[in-house]
Amino acid sequence: MFSLPSLSRLVLSNNHFSGQFEDFNSNSLIWIDLSNNQLQGHLPKSIQNHVNLTGLILSFNNFSGHVDVSFLADIKQLYYLDLSYNRISLTNENKHNVTLPGSLMSLQLAACEVKELEFLRSAKLLWQLDLSNNKIQGRIPDWAWTNWMFLLQRLNLSHNMLESVDSIPLLFIEAIDLRSNLLQGSLPIPPISTRFFFISHNNLTEEIPSDICNLTSLVMLDLARNNLKGAIPQCLGNISSLEVLDMHHNSLSGTLPTTSRIGSALKSFNFHGNKLEGKIPQSLTNCKQLDVLDLGDNHLNDTFPVWLGTLPKLKVLSLRSNKLHGSIGTLTTENMFPQLRILDLSSNAFTKSLPTSLFQHLKAMRTVDQTMNAPSDEGNRYYQDSVALVTKGLELEVVRILFLYTTVDLSNNKFEGYIPSIMGDLIALRVLNLSHNGLQGHIPSSLGSLSSVEALDLSGNHLVGEIPARFASLTSLEVLNLSYNHLEGCIPQGPQFYTFENNSYEGNDRLRGFPLSKGCGNDGNDSETNDTTSGLDDEENDSEFLNDFWKSAFMGYGSGLCIGLSIIYFMFSTGNLRWLARIIVELEHKIMMGRKKKQQRQRSYRRRNNSLT
Repeated sequence: MFSLPSLSRLVLSNNHFSGQFEDFNSNSLIWIDLSNNQLQGHLPKSIQNHVNLTGLILSFNNFSGHVDVSFLADIKQLYYLDLSYNRISLTNENKHNVTLPGSLMSLQLAACEVKELEFLRSAKLLWQLDLSNNKIQGRIPDWAWTNWMFLLQRLNLSHNMLESVDSIPLLFIEAIDLRSNLLQGSLPIPPISTRFFFISHNNLTEEIPSDICNLTSLVMLDLARNNLKGAIPQCLGNISSLEVLDMHHNSLSGTLPTTSRIGSALKSFNFHGNKLEGKIPQSLTNCKQLDVLDLGDNHLNDTFPVWLGTLPKLKVLSLRSNKLHGSIGTLTTENMFPQLRILDLSSNAFTKSLPTSLFQHLKAMRTVDQTMNAPSDEGNRYYQDSVALVTKGLELEVVRILFLYTTVDLSNNKFEGYIPSIMGDLIALRVLNLSHNGLQGHIPSSLGSLSSVEALDLSGNHLVGEIPARFASLTSLEVLNLSYNHLEGCIPQGPQFYTFENNSYEGNDRLRGFPLSKGCGNDGNDSETNDTTSGLDDEENDSEFLNDFWKSAFMGYGSGLCIGLSIIYFMFSTGNLRWLARIIVELEHKIMMGRKKKQQRQRSYRRRNNSLT
């Protein structure tokens, strides 16, 4: 195929081709696209002989070895080059005399071990440059800014080791990505043409200049995880094109912008982990496109913003760790929080009963989305929403959560009263945390309908009664915490319950059953009279249990041997012996308790006979 005399364009991208890419002799080729395959080895030397080549796209393969700039220097018509995400190391042995072709317009060398920019001195026509995930240090030289000033539209220098960017003198730039460098000092303000500006995960300090509001075409502004201080410019609320405003984990103080206009395009509003005070601005109701609102870990002092329920697309609402207080009510509107999938109100001072009327409105939590398709959005290639959540006892920053995660966290508040049975209708929940409140009454059996729940925490309340038997059917449950309540009775038994440790139940002195030391039924701690009266029945039950066990073992030997060996093979091959170990421990526990009760009955019988004689 590579020898076809008239072959001009070769496009085999997004396949599963593997092996080495060998030399080829088709001199008519002007465009080669083999991206997103599994090709490996060194780049074929014959590429440098194709002087008419205009496009070479080999990204997302396993090509390896050193590629010197001189390898491509003589392809004078090359305007599109993409070698990103291979195992290539770009070198430049002759730094001052050899550069890439001046015809280049789009150059993408992400993750190519690039250390300096000298090889770009002749590339003055670039409109797109991606040098992300490399080892570029220090600062961008002045000659580079001069070369790029009039044509460059997309610049990605993220995940390098740049230490300083004082200004960005690019007249027609649209997208600038400087994330995850070592930048210090004040925030550089890009040109007014900028639509996408990402400079998170650096060490920028000082205040945010009000000049940022001159960027009236901004679509995404990501300043997260720096050390920015001072107040948030209120004028940011006037940028109607702004879709993403992310400044989480800085040291910003003062109040939130209160100037969001009607018709605002805002989709994501993230100020988690700052020092903001005051109230949650009601002007956010003008943001009808809002998907994510994360104001957690601040000092906001307000009541529950029930008016946010009118936002038709809100999927994530995190107000955790603030000074919010009062009861949680709802408006009389029929359709409240229709798309909400993450609700985190933990570590505040909310009081009174859990908001039954709120749970009645959470439509998105009442159905399980089997498709789990990611939302299609042009902005996803630049930015991914993330929210800090406590899940399964760990604080994590969950990325791409809008369509994958469903959680309700109302822990560490001052809620009272009963757990509403209607919470069992929220069948899409993966995490439910009501811990450390003042809840009382029984655990509603309806929670056994939460078939998708992976973590359930009801610890630190005043709950009474038994653990609902329906909990045994929660096959997705990985973390269960019922500790420090007033529960009693037998712990349900089932595949998931064999995996839980004692700490899931501690602080409930009247609970019995595996894995606790107290067995279910008579465990030898009752009075002698009850032991004597029911002794015969208990002994018969124990005997029947052991007889049935050995009968089943011998009678099922023939047919059960194959099944048993299959199960054991599966457990050993997967390394998951925990379930089997717990069954053995439980069986041993039952046998030991049976022996203990039998010995106590025998002693009681002897004492009674001695008293009669």
